[in-house]
Amino acid sequence: MSKVDVFRSLHRKRAQGDPLVLPGPWDAASARVCVEAGFPALATPSAGVAASLGYEDGATPADEMFAAVARIVRAVDVPVSADVEGGYGLAPKELVERLLEAGVVGCNLEDSNGGVLKDPHEHAEYLAEVRSAAADRLFVNARVDTFLHGDGDPDRAIERAAAYVAAGADCVYPILAPVDVLPLLRAGIQGPLNMFARLDGEGPSPAVLGELGATRVTFGPGLQRRATQALREIADGLTQ
Repeated sequence: MSKVDVFRSLHRKRAQGDPLVLPGPWDAASARVCVEAGFPALATPSAGVAASLGYEDGATPADEMFAAVARIVRAVDVPVSADVEGGYGLAPKELVERLLEAGVVGCNLEDSNGGVLKDPHEHAEYLAEVRSAAADRLFVNARVDTFLHGDGDPDRAIERAAAYVAAGADCVYPILAPVDVLPLLRAGIQGPLNMFARLDGEGPSPAVLGELGATRVTFGPGLQRRATQALREIADGLTQ
Protein backbone atom coordinates (compact mmCIF):
# COMPACT_ATOMS: atom_id res chain seq x y z
CA MET A 1 0.00 0.00 0.00
CA SER A 2 0.97 3.61 -0.49
CA LYS A 3 1.68 5.68 2.60
CA VAL A 4 -1.69 7.44 2.37
CA ASP A 5 -3.42 4.05 2.15
CA VAL A 6 -1.50 2.91 5.22
CA PHE A 7 -2.52 6.10 7.01
CA ARG A 8 -6.19 5.60 6.14
CA SER A 9 -6.06 1.99 7.28
CA LEU A 10 -4.75 3.09 10.68
CA HIS A 11 -8.05 4.94 11.25
CA ARG A 12 -10.28 2.00 10.42
CA LYS A 13 -11.81 -0.57 12.74
CA ARG A 14 -10.14 0.80 15.85
CA ALA A 15 -11.03 -1.18 18.96
CA GLN A 16 -12.78 0.79 21.71
CA GLY A 17 -10.12 2.21 24.00
CA ASP A 18 -7.41 1.85 21.35
CA PRO A 19 -7.36 5.09 19.34
CA LEU A 20 -4.65 5.93 16.84
CA VAL A 21 -2.17 8.04 18.81
CA LEU A 22 -0.25 10.53 16.67
CA PRO A 23 2.63 12.43 18.30
CA GLY A 24 3.46 15.90 17.03
CA PRO A 25 7.12 16.28 16.02
CA TRP A 26 8.33 19.77 15.24
CA ASP A 27 11.58 18.95 13.39
CA ALA A 28 13.47 16.04 11.84
CA ALA A 29 15.20 15.02 15.08
CA SER A 30 11.98 14.86 17.12
CA ALA A 31 10.29 12.96 14.27
CA ARG A 32 12.98 10.29 14.36
CA VAL A 33 12.61 9.96 18.12
CA CYS A 34 8.87 9.39 17.73
CA VAL A 35 9.38 6.73 15.08
CA GLU A 36 12.05 5.00 17.17
CA ALA A 37 9.51 4.90 20.01
CA GLY A 38 7.24 2.84 17.77
CA PHE A 39 4.60 5.26 16.51
CA PRO A 40 3.24 4.16 13.11
CA ALA A 41 2.50 7.69 11.85
CA LEU A 42 3.06 11.33 12.79
CA ALA A 43 1.04 14.57 12.75
CA THR A 44 2.98 17.83 12.77
CA PRO A 45 1.55 20.68 14.92
CA SER A 46 1.62 24.13 13.36
CA ALA A 47 2.30 25.79 16.73
CA GLY A 48 5.18 23.45 17.52
CA VAL A 49 6.77 23.94 14.11
CA ALA A 50 6.25 27.71 14.41
CA ALA A 51 8.08 27.76 17.75
CA SER A 52 10.98 25.77 16.32
CA LEU A 53 11.30 28.33 13.52
CA GLY A 54 11.09 31.34 15.85
CA TYR A 55 7.52 32.39 15.04
CA GLU A 56 4.39 32.86 17.08
CA ASP A 57 1.59 30.40 16.43
CA GLY A 58 -0.18 31.41 13.24
CA ALA A 59 2.63 33.65 11.99
CA THR A 60 4.76 31.13 10.08
CA PRO A 61 5.14 32.01 6.37
CA ALA A 62 3.74 29.26 4.16
CA ASP A 63 7.07 28.58 2.43
CA GLU A 64 8.81 28.01 5.75
CA MET A 65 6.06 25.75 7.05
CA PHE A 66 6.08 23.56 3.95
CA ALA A 67 9.89 23.41 4.00
CA ALA A 68 9.89 22.36 7.67
CA VAL A 69 7.27 19.70 7.04
CA ALA A 70 9.22 18.39 4.05
CA ARG A 71 12.32 17.98 6.24
CA ILE A 72 10.29 15.94 8.72
CA VAL A 73 8.91 13.74 5.93
CA ARG A 74 12.41 13.11 4.55
CA ALA A 75 13.69 12.11 7.99
CA VAL A 76 11.28 9.21 8.57
CA ASP A 77 9.69 6.33 6.69
CA VAL A 78 6.22 6.48 8.26
CA PRO A 79 3.22 8.51 7.03
CA VAL A 80 3.20 12.17 8.08
CA SER A 81 0.17 14.45 8.21
CA ALA A 82 0.65 18.21 8.46
CA ASP A 83 -1.25 20.93 10.26
CA VAL A 84 -1.43 23.71 7.68
CA GLU A 85 -3.68 25.99 9.73
CA GLY A 86 -6.28 27.62 7.47
CA GLY A 87 -4.44 26.88 4.24
CA TYR A 88 -2.38 30.11 4.11
CA GLY A 89 -4.80 31.71 1.68
CA LEU A 90 -3.84 29.27 -1.05
CA ALA A 91 -6.36 28.11 -3.62
CA PRO A 92 -7.31 24.46 -3.08
CA LYS A 93 -5.39 23.19 -6.10
CA GLU A 94 -2.20 25.03 -5.08
CA LEU A 95 -2.55 23.90 -1.47
CA VAL A 96 -2.83 20.29 -2.57
CA GLU A 97 0.18 20.65 -4.84
CA ARG A 98 2.27 22.12 -2.02
CA LEU A 99 1.25 19.34 0.37
CA LEU A 100 2.05 16.61 -2.13
CA GLU A 101 5.39 18.24 -2.95
CA ALA A 102 6.22 18.17 0.77
CA GLY A 103 5.46 14.45 0.80
CA VAL A 104 2.71 14.40 3.40
CA VAL A 105 -0.23 12.01 3.37
CA GLY A 106 -2.75 14.32 4.99
CA CYS A 107 -3.50 17.72 6.46
CA ASN A 108 -5.43 19.56 9.16
CA LEU A 109 -7.50 22.51 7.99
CA GLU A 110 -9.07 24.92 10.49
CA ASP A 111 -12.54 26.44 10.17
CA SER A 112 -11.62 29.73 11.85
CA ASN A 113 -9.51 32.70 10.89
CA GLY A 114 -8.03 35.18 13.33
CA GLY A 115 -10.10 33.73 16.15
CA VAL A 116 -13.37 34.03 14.23
CA LEU A 117 -15.31 31.03 12.95
CA LYS A 118 -15.66 30.81 9.18
CA ASP A 119 -19.02 30.39 7.51
CA PRO A 120 -19.46 26.59 7.61
CA HIS A 121 -21.00 26.41 4.14
CA GLU A 122 -18.14 28.37 2.56
CA HIS A 123 -15.59 26.29 4.43
CA ALA A 124 -17.32 23.08 3.33
CA GLU A 125 -17.03 24.28 -0.27
CA TYR A 126 -13.32 24.89 0.26
CA LEU A 127 -12.89 21.40 1.70
CA ALA A 128 -14.79 19.92 -1.23
CA GLU A 129 -12.42 21.65 -3.65
CA VAL A 130 -9.42 20.37 -1.70
CA ARG A 131 -10.86 16.86 -1.82
CA SER A 132 -11.52 17.15 -5.56
CA ALA A 133 -7.96 18.33 -6.24
CA ALA A 134 -6.40 15.72 -3.97
CA ALA A 135 -8.67 12.79 -4.90
CA ASP A 136 -7.45 9.92 -2.69
CA ARG A 137 -3.91 11.25 -2.35
CA LEU A 138 -4.53 13.13 0.92
CA PHE A 139 -6.33 12.35 4.19
CA VAL A 140 -8.21 15.53 5.13
CA ASN A 141 -8.75 16.21 8.83
CA ALA A 142 -11.32 19.01 9.22
CA ARG A 143 -10.81 20.94 12.44
CA VAL A 144 -13.98 22.26 14.07
CA ASP A 145 -13.24 25.33 16.22
CA THR A 146 -16.63 25.68 17.92
CA PHE A 147 -15.12 24.95 21.33
CA LEU A 148 -12.07 27.13 20.72
CA HIS A 149 -13.58 30.25 19.16
CA GLY A 150 -17.33 29.63 19.20
CA ASP A 151 -20.00 29.24 21.85
CA GLY A 152 -19.10 25.65 22.68
CA ASP A 153 -22.49 24.30 21.64
CA PRO A 154 -22.07 20.59 20.75
CA ASP A 155 -25.00 20.76 18.34
CA ARG A 156 -23.27 23.49 16.33
CA ALA A 157 -20.10 21.42 16.28
CA ILE A 158 -22.03 18.40 15.00
CA GLU A 159 -23.69 20.52 12.30
CA ARG A 160 -20.32 21.81 11.12
CA ALA A 161 -18.84 18.33 11.22
CA ALA A 162 -21.70 16.95 9.11
CA ALA A 163 -21.12 19.62 6.46
CA TYR A 164 -17.40 18.87 6.34
CA VAL A 165 -17.88 15.11 6.14
CA ALA A 166 -20.38 15.62 3.32
CA ALA A 167 -17.74 17.75 1.58
CA GLY A 168 -15.28 14.87 1.69
CA ALA A 169 -13.38 15.27 4.96
CA ASP A 170 -11.89 11.95 6.10
CA CYS A 171 -11.85 12.88 9.79
CA VAL A 172 -13.25 15.60 12.05
CA TYR A 173 -11.33 17.33 14.85
CA PRO A 174 -13.46 19.28 17.37
CA ILE A 175 -10.44 20.75 19.10
CA LEU A 176 -10.74 21.39 22.87
CA ALA A 177 -14.13 19.71 23.09
CA PRO A 178 -14.84 18.89 26.77
CA VAL A 179 -14.56 15.21 27.52
CA ASP A 180 -18.12 15.11 28.86
CA VAL A 181 -19.54 15.92 25.41
CA LEU A 182 -17.41 13.35 23.58
CA PRO A 183 -20.09 10.63 23.66
CA LEU A 184 -22.59 13.12 22.17
CA LEU A 185 -20.11 14.10 19.46
CA ARG A 186 -19.36 10.46 18.71
CA ALA A 187 -23.07 9.70 18.33
CA GLY A 188 -23.63 12.66 16.01
CA ILE A 189 -20.51 12.60 13.82
CA GLN A 190 -19.92 10.06 11.09
CA GLY A 191 -16.47 8.64 10.48
CA PRO A 192 -13.19 9.04 12.36
CA LEU A 193 -13.13 11.49 15.26
CA ASN A 194 -9.90 13.22 16.36
CA MET A 195 -9.62 14.40 19.98
CA PHE A 196 -7.00 16.53 21.71
CA ALA A 197 -5.11 15.15 24.73
CA ARG A 198 -2.96 17.01 27.22
CA LEU A 199 0.46 15.85 28.33
CA ASP A 200 0.42 17.45 31.78
CA GLY A 201 -1.78 14.83 33.40
CA GLU A 202 -4.69 17.27 33.71
CA GLY A 203 -6.93 15.62 31.14
CA PRO A 204 -8.02 12.10 30.22
CA SER A 205 -5.53 9.68 28.71
CA PRO A 206 -5.71 8.61 25.06
CA ALA A 207 -7.14 5.26 26.18
CA VAL A 208 -9.96 6.98 28.07
CA LEU A 209 -10.68 9.21 25.08
CA GLY A 210 -10.80 6.08 22.96
CA GLU A 211 -13.27 4.45 25.33
CA LEU A 212 -15.51 7.50 24.96
CA GLY A 213 -15.41 7.43 21.17
CA ALA A 214 -12.19 9.00 19.86
CA THR A 215 -10.74 7.33 16.78
CA ARG A 216 -7.46 9.16 17.00
CA VAL A 217 -5.69 11.35 19.51
CA THR A 218 -3.27 14.21 18.93
CA PHE A 219 -1.46 16.57 21.31
CA GLY A 220 -1.05 19.81 19.41
CA PRO A 221 2.28 21.43 20.38
CA GLY A 222 2.33 19.55 23.68
CA LEU A 223 5.46 17.52 22.99
CA GLN A 224 7.40 20.52 21.77
CA ARG A 225 6.44 22.53 24.85
CA ARG A 226 7.37 19.69 27.19
CA ALA A 227 10.74 19.38 25.47
CA THR A 228 11.28 23.13 25.72
CA GLN A 229 10.48 23.06 29.43
CA ALA A 230 12.91 20.20 29.99
CA LEU A 231 15.62 22.11 28.13
CA ARG A 232 14.89 25.22 30.18
CA GLU A 233 15.32 23.26 33.41
CA ILE A 234 18.62 21.80 32.18
CA ALA A 235 19.88 25.22 31.11
CA ASP A 236 18.89 26.73 34.46
CA GLY A 237 20.83 23.97 36.19
CA LEU A 238 23.94 24.72 34.17
CA THR A 239 23.92 28.37 35.28
CA GLN A 240 23.79 27.57 38.98
